[in-house]
Amino acid sequence: MYERAVIHMDMDSFFVSVERLRNRKLEGRPLIIGGSSNRGVVASCSYEARKFGVHSAMPIKMARYLCPDAIFLRGDMEAYSNHSAMVTEIIQEESPLYEKASIDEFYIDLSGMDRYFGCYMWGGELRQKIIRETGLPISFGLSTNKLVSKVGTDEAKPNGSMKVDRGREKPFLAPLHIRKLPGVGEKTASRLSFMGVRKIETLARIPVPLLRTEFGRNGHKLWERANGIDNRPVEPHSERKSISSERTFETDTLDIGRIRSMLAAMAGDLAYELRKSGKMTSCVTVKIRYADFNTTSRQKKIPLTYSDKTLAQNARELFDALYTRRQLIRLIGLRFSGLVRGNPQLQLFEDHDREMDLLRKIDEIRSKFGRKSLQRASWIPD
Repeated sequence: MYERAVIHMDMDSFFVSVERLRNRKLEGRPLIIGGSSNRGVVASCSYEARKFGVHSAMPIKMARYLCPDAIFLRGDMEAYSNHSAMVTEIIQEESPLYEKASIDEFYIDLSGMDRYFGCYMWGGELRQKIIRETGLPISFGLSTNKLVSKVGTDEAKPNGSMKVDRGREKPFLAPLHIRKLPGVGEKTASRLSFMGVRKIETLARIPVPLLRTEFGRNGHKLWERANGIDNRPVEPHSERKSISSERTFETDTLDIGRIRSMLAAMAGDLAYELRKSGKMTSCVTVKIRYADFNTTSRQKKIPLTYSDKTLAQNARELFDALYTRRQLIRLIGLRFSGLVRGNPQLQLFEDHDREMDLLRKIDEIRSKFGRKSLQRASWIPD
């Protein structure tokens, strides 16, 4: 019996699976979702493509070289978001407590359910319901914490399940390569490899003071992960529906250039908030309040994004379409809704890798010196 039971569920090659639902002719063929030009990078790929060495975040040019016969698709974030919502709805209906970690990844807390119903059996039935009602393959891992369950899911793929009983966390992790451990990226793995550490069991035996010397505060976290220790709770799923910003002018204005620049700056600030919280938006709304207090708004559905450049452009287009009265403006507002948790991988197929690198650098500077420390020139009024 589990004192604490956590299930981690993850859709298998989610983007690929959705594309195959839409076109059954793609079944069994190497499929790569990514940018349409050689400057893009791989967002997702099928297991058939992985056999050739293709993986996420790889440049499209390299993927074409490794797997020239693959089918390359640009991707459709709106479709992926819709299918994610379908899966989320099923999990929400069935689960006592769940956390949506990303567009295709969930944690479910089943602590205490073993006395009434086997957690592993419950997870299996939920998995089958998702497959039956959405047609999407999904894998899950069950253990006493989020970390071990996530590793279990990865080991269960494709389209499988695994449980790690209480007390078996360390033996389960021990023989696995350090890259299997969440939080161990390429740079950390390289440093550990230089130290002669390639298996998790070796990392688990290294004294904490030595790891702290090599990795700073992260050293203790590495030791805990290697030993299967993870006390993070499953956070209740209560997604923020939208974020917004409004600006009231001291004096009612007809200065359209100033308003457009202000909208762009508002889009930049809100996009920064999206990226900080690991979310993207699928709907932009612009509001205008005139001097006579008459208020009007217009919204537009867009592919999921957190790019301030893309969002500023959509905000300007909405404003230009909305502003038809040619009257003095008292207030403008901007709102992003339809928020979905996501990470940079979800943007990779947009061929905006340079833009993303720029955003990361800008965000680093803002985080260190304040959000107003660096702004695009287009945000500054003439």
